[in-house]
Amino acid sequence: MKLRVSNFYINVFCLGIITLIMSCKEDVKTQSENVLLQEWKGPYGGVPAFDKMTVNDIQEAVETGMELNLSEIEAIANSTETATFENTIAAMERSGAELDRVFSYYGIMSSNMSTPEFREKQAILAPKLSEFSSKIYQNKALFNRIKTVYEASLLTPLDADQQRVVELTYNRFAMRGAELNPEQKARYAAIDKELSTLYNTFSDNVLHDEENYVTYLNEDQLDGLSDGFIKSAAAIATEKGKEGRYAITNTRSSMDPFLTYSTNRDLRKQVWTNYYSRGDNGDDYDNNESIAQILKLRRERVELLGHKNYAEWRLQDRMAKTPENALALMEAVWPAAIARVHEEVADMQAVANASGKKITIEPWDYRFYAEKVRVAKYDLNSDEVKQYLQLDKLRDAMFYVAGRLFNYNFMPVPEGSVPVFQEDVKVWEVTDKDSGVHIGLWYLDPYARQGKRSGAWATTYRSHTTFDGKKTVLASNNSNFVKPAEGEALLVSWDDATTFFHEFGHALHFFSSKVKYPTLNGGVRDYTEFQSQLLERWLSTDEVINQFLVHHETGAVIPQELVAKIKKAATFNQGFGTTEYLASALMDMKLHLADPENIDIDAFERETLAELKMPTELPMRHRTPHFGHVFSGEGYATAYYGYMWADVLTADAAEAFQDAPGGFYDKDLAQRLVKYLFEPRNSIDPAEAYRLFRGRDAQKEALMRDRGFPVN
Repeated sequence: MKLRVSNFYINVFCLGIITLIMSCKEDVKTQSENVLLQEWKGPYGGVPAFDKMTVNDIQEAVETGMELNLSEIEAIANSTETATFENTIAAMERSGAELDRVFSYYGIMSSNMSTPEFREKQAILAPKLSEFSSKIYQNKALFNRIKTVYEASLLTPLDADQQRVVELTYNRFAMRGAELNPEQKARYAAIDKELSTLYNTFSDNVLHDEENYVTYLNEDQLDGLSDGFIKSAAAIATEKGKEGRYAITNTRSSMDPFLTYSTNRDLRKQVWTNYYSRGDNGDDYDNNESIAQILKLRRERVELLGHKNYAEWRLQDRMAKTPENALALMEAVWPAAIARVHEEVADMQAVANASGKKITIEPWDYRFYAEKVRVAKYDLNSDEVKQYLQLDKLRDAMFYVAGRLFNYNFMPVPEGSVPVFQEDVKVWEVTDKDSGVHIGLWYLDPYARQGKRSGAWATTYRSHTTFDGKKTVLASNNSNFVKPAEGEALLVSWDDATTFFHEFGHALHFFSSKVKYPTLNGGVRDYTEFQSQLLERWLSTDEVINQFLVHHETGAVIPQELVAKIKKAATFNQGFGTTEYLASALMDMKLHLADPENIDIDAFERETLAELKMPTELPMRHRTPHFGHVFSGEGYATAYYGYMWADVLTADAAEAFQDAPGGFYDKDLAQRLVKYLFEPRNSIDPAEAYRLFRGRDAQKEALMRDRGFPVN
């Protein structure tokens, strides 16, 4: 059964429902003129008509798509034939083209181009989508047929890929309450519906605070900021009707460089407070009550299934298996992380004292003084490094890596030949370098703008399958870089360059798929970040550095002495990076293990951080009131730990490349990387896939070495 989403961050898939997007048979094809429902036309196997989509079409398209989808499900469920893989599981895999297409548009409207008009439609559709999902998961006749196929396969195993699809389908239905009695099913569906509205509200509240808390600067408040950043801030202010001033928007891409370089401590505090208070301002857009209700409903829902808490239910099909295993990894790393923070703060305090500043390091000082320590300890200036990190060159570097490891070629498509939803979006065709065979299209949407959610992400509009004819991939990477002024190069930090590579890793995972059935394009949350985290490592390879890290004005290759400083400082500030992340991951898990009855979210956050002995000089990466990974849907709920779980795999796999004869471009190891870690997607168990690649399980000691922490 095709249980996947176009973009796992999209709020429509609230409830952690991996929404059932099914394709329709010929006898129920819609005659609607709604463009969002129509088959994709044009080159490359058909492409979305992004240039024709309108918010006015979305509600009708979603509702019609759901009706068509449910008609198919009823036909499968009520078949009088004995249930088989072909007439039940394969039929479900074959279903849903209309709704699948609609959600490609819906995802863009939700994540890339949200408007007040769309949010109104989204609020209407969220509970309807919840009801739609419940009608499928709770269809007794359908589940009985799935169960029949599943039990038969235990006696007479199917082909490996078919067996995997059957097991995944059966387990997901069981986890979603397919075996509950009618009264329990009714309550389960009601909870899902209520949660869908809460998730939607949570997201809207965060977006409101991102859009409305803007800090405007005067010319005398720009000290320390780079010329490129100043020009971008001026352009944004002009767009917002504040010509002559400079806008610091409430997004990470604007906040982070400001806190790193601005010499104005009061303004740093203001920008920091705006960012870390999103969803927590005690007004109509405050998220704390919604979070409390979400936690309560999640607990009630899994108790219907016989589980003690949400974490226990959620992790049963993840690599970690239990919350105890996930906590054990995090708690093993936590002491070393906060110990490193104390060392970093001591270094920063010494710099502040030496400069005559009579201050105590606060969270809004961390980035600023960390940069000064970096310069003092490693003679490494982040702004100097940025001069060699041009976004266009980094994009070319990613294409180079994809060519070396995957044998892919990226060529820009002729302008106007593929519709895009915004003029800044560019498209490339992906082909095999040797055969020229078409693999798919890659869309890049790089810039922040009004209505675009913060952060960076990857998504697919169409995934690879060979089930009913080969389908090529349409994949997208989305970032929130501050758009440079006209004629200026877009320069990014080393961290942003790393994130750019990370998200491209997800795209390569999409493109490299060799699965037959749509369901197998899914993934296990604490595994699917591994491939993208691993791709980050190629940014610092000599081949990339020497070809693509060139000065934006002179074209000179980054000096080797500067490269040496970057590599020497590779574990610098790991206390900050590890601790801010782990604090959020631990909070996610502990919130879902706690008794949700009468929980005070603000107090729980403060008390939990105190128990963890969280250093006061830095915040969680995502404070609870704006933790969209966890509370705008269920994709990462009790699963944010997955980045660290995946990072154990990453560090271990990176050591394999370090030790290989050809290093990070070793041909034999690269072939195994693609064959076992990228191509299979979810067609084999992740732990087994890693063993096939490495010859053994991953070792957490590699992670400790990678971060410069002591190995016990």
